Amino acid sequence: MKIIKLDAIDSTNSFLKDMAVKVNVDDFTVVVTKEQTLGRGQMNSNWNVQGGKSLTFSVFCRFENFNVVDYKYLNFCISLSVYDAVKYLKLPRLAIKWPNDIMSENKKIAGVLIENTLSLTKITSTVIGIGLNVNQDSFSVDLPNASSIKMILGEEIDLDFLLDKVLVSLKENIKLLRKKEYAVLEKQYLSVLYKKNVPSMFKTNQNILFMGKIIGVSKSGNLQIELENETVKEFGIKEVSFA
Repeated sequence: MKIIKLDAIDSTNSFLKDMAVKVNVDDFTVVVTKEQTLGRGQMNSNWNVQGGKSLTFSVFCRFENFNVVDYKYLNFCISLSVYDAVKYLKLPRLAIKWPNDIMSENKKIAGVLIENTLSLTKITSTVIGIGLNVNQDSFSVDLPNASSIKMILGEEIDLDFLLDKVLVSLKENIKLLRKKEYAVLEKQYLSVLYKKNVPSMFKTNQNILFMGKIIGVSKSGNLQIELENETVKEFGIKEVSFA
């Protein structure tokens, strides 16, 4: 494993993607920075953290025979890796919010951005961006659902130690993915899925409110919500949120 440590960069994902275009990047190359000025989240959202207080890093992985249609298992693999790495801290009500936010006490403490390189029907490589709020002690009022490990536990965590925990966990889960142990990854993911089987109020991206409960993730990776009339509806990223 090769780890590149930077003091500041616009985006670790962008850095790794550009690097992979110019040179032959080794499998499991990691880029970690103390400060990220243009961090990105899902669907072009921003990911901003205080410099030196949290973990912002990206990992490059190659695949030899990984089908695009099996993409959801990559998502399961990565979000489970972050979840497993912080589990030892005994954070209260730890869960994965679909598709890959890590939650504790109904607050988001980590997010993931996955950017793939494709060749026909195969994913040939991926850049995995992870932002983990560790020792940050305040967030913008624009982020009412954000928190950090320090804010929840009341203690600082060693960043290098936690980075190592995430990378070890990620390596193990990537092994499962490469061996196509998809059923194992799906079972583990669904067992810790945020508010699974809990009746909740949802809101669509057209601001339509409805009651339902999360029952799983479809073959295509969409969130499956069972409605009050017992029909099941699927939603893609940013198409539905908790009301």
